[in-house]
Amino acid sequence: MSIKKTASARWQGGLKNGKGTVSTESGVLKETPYDFRQRFEGEAGTNPEELIGAAHASCFSMALSLILGEAGMEAESIDTRATVSLDQGDDGFSITAVHLETRVRMPGADRAAFEEAAEKAKAGCPVSKLLNAEITLEASLDG
Repeated sequence: MSIKKTASARWQGGLKNGKGTVSTESGVLKETPYDFRQRFEGEAGTNPEELIGAAHASCFSMALSLILGEAGMEAESIDTRATVSLDQGDDGFSITAVHLETRVRMPGADRAAFEEAAEKAKAGCPVSKLLNAEITLEASLDG
């Protein structure tokens, strides 16, 4: 089985004075603006790293739900935050790391089984497999 999804971007102008838009097939993003200031100067708005973080957090959360289910567990909630690091080196900018923080509400869960499932989800989610960056995980269990 092969599932294909699309997204598109349009850029006009130079790097610092130009502007772009990003759109997704689903319409969740439709000509959403982004530019140099949003990416490199902390101005409000989206940027590629934020979108990668959203993709990674959502993919990890779904993978964790799957793995927990395979182990006979079901979480009431899984809240995941992905912090994506964009660093400048001698060869330009690179995404060097993603730190996942997940908080899972699952009353009565076995902590060791939960931690094993979280590590499997970190390694096995398709977005983790895509990234050539260090991926770290901080998993906490509530309930």
